[in-house]
Amino acid sequence: MQKTYENYLGLGIAGNFALHLAQAGELEDFKDIITEDEAAPKGIFPFYLPSYTPSTKNITRTPKDILTTFPLSSNTIKLPCRDVNVQTEPEVGLICEINYKDGEIESIRPTHFGAYNDCSIRVAGADKISDKKNWGPNSKGFASTLIEIDSFQEGFILDNFSICSFLKRDNTLTAYGENVALNGYSYFYEKLTLWIKNQINTQKDFGPLEPLSEYIEACKHPSKAIISIGATRYTEYGEKTFLSPADEVFVVVYNHNTYSLEEIQTSLNTKQYLREDISILHQKVI
Repeated sequence: MQKTYENYLGLGIAGNFALHLAQAGELEDFKDIITEDEAAPKGIFPFYLPSYTPSTKNITRTPKDILTTFPLSSNTIKLPCRDVNVQTEPEVGLICEINYKDGEIESIRPTHFGAYNDCSIRVAGADKISDKKNWGPNSKGFASTLIEIDSFQEGFILDNFSICSFLKRDNTLTAYGENVALNGYSYFYEKLTLWIKNQINTQKDFGPLEPLSEYIEACKHPSKAIISIGATRYTEYGEKTFLSPADEVFVVVYNHNTYSLEEIQTSLNTKQYLREDISILHQKVI
């Protein structure tokens, strides 16, 4: 996977699904972040900065060195060495093309989507949200099978897709995140891409957020990005259950007109994975 995406900028969106931040214990982190729209996401965090070199302009913040380490895996989650709680965050990941004008992002075009695990450390008092997001290789997840986007707007392919997630422990598969349609995201389609563009261009070093435009300049303006668009709500089990070695994590983005949730669960239990209209991320925890 690294060879495929090692030159892609890695970004994630915080607070783009109702109630998730409260479930994750992160509301306090964003208490001073004021958004124009109450439903708007809280901000964007970096999880991977490719080819980062110090910028020639004045830097207001230098990113943590770990953000230059590629964290994505399609089959493994490696827990941190320190004793901390870690949770799966089931999300949709977008492959995006980025165009710039005069050093700022002019447009963002999603081209593919798939199952994504924004695996996160749960620790109070972190300086930046990115401190919880990348602790080394195999600390994030992105499915190897992605689905092409015909048009990132209502009335096209993504209207037909939902996301669900499961944890298998002691050979028992249990729902970890709620089964929800992708259009349940607070911001989606053009509203989302316009917000991402504006947020990246204007976000400052404030509270849990970081100055993304400075980071992007120091990465020589990558033309492609992986953007995870926000974690969905947990089930009661998922909210209270942290990852342990030997667990298996599943995040599934599927066409709900083609498959039922029961068919998805049977596929995961039997390991007879469905092939069409579906993106399955299966990671073993070590």
